[in-house]
Amino acid sequence: MRVLGFGDNIVDRFVDRGIDYPGGNSVNVAVYARRLGLEAAYLGVFGDDALGRFLREAIADTGVAVGHCAVRDGESGVSTLRVDSGDRVFLGWNGGGVTVREPLVLDRGLLAYVSSFDLVHSSVYSGSEGELPKLAGLDTLTTFDLSSEEEYRTPGYLDRVCPYADLVLLSCSHLDETATRDLLAEAVRRGAGLALATRGAEGAIAHDGRTTVAAPARPLDNGAPLIDTMGCGDAFLAGFVVSLLRAGWRRPAPPDRRQLERALHDGADAAHDQCFTEAAFGRGRLTGCV
Repeated sequence: MRVLGFGDNIVDRFVDRGIDYPGGNSVNVAVYARRLGLEAAYLGVFGDDALGRFLREAIADTGVAVGHCAVRDGESGVSTLRVDSGDRVFLGWNGGGVTVREPLVLDRGLLAYVSSFDLVHSSVYSGSEGELPKLAGLDTLTTFDLSSEEEYRTPGYLDRVCPYADLVLLSCSHLDETATRDLLAEAVRRGAGLALATRGAEGAIAHDGRTTVAAPARPLDNGAPLIDTMGCGDAFLAGFVVSLLRAGWRRPAPPDRRQLERALHDGADAAHDQCFTEAAFGRGRLTGCV
């Protein structure tokens, strides 16, 4: 089984540590799928600066293939953040750099490459919305992270994404359970095959229009040193979709309740383990290194 991350890559700059780390939603899901034993690749645009080289090398070092990516003239994306008591605090970003400003357009050759994967994942940070109808024409499953911002929950935006997604992920730790379930139902009504909500310590909920399944978060081990929560939502998604793929999930064969329950627990395990990793997947270097 093979998973492809399509879209964003970024440098996560921890100002409290003075360290730059590789990351990006699409990158992270590919890296975590690889960590769970699947073949994985990343497809996107790297800047031609020193940070772009750092990102390419760090991603490749995880065993995720990057050979079909483009390198373009321009700066890499950088987000700045710090960690307070284990929780990341987002401070700002430069808009994603050339990765978002000049995203890949899927031509015939790239679509043939994408079609060799079982699942392709993208996000609101990738500038990939216009490519989703092309992906929907393939046999490859498509997942899309809708994040937590309200601008990505409007009817207009959901209508751009949901009809072309086999699964959408929504971060809902700021919502109560009723509002979360309503949002999942709305995403499915607008065309998503399956909607998944992560709610931090409150667990997660999956809904496919017929079945709604909830599962608790896995509590942290007593005494284990929490490093930070960076990438935990991406790790949950990777654990969830890898579980479903191994259970036989394909577009003609949607998961049943038992498979969804198992996937929620597998996602919780992956998110739990991510709490003990520096940043998204380590491989940091001192800020300012060339």
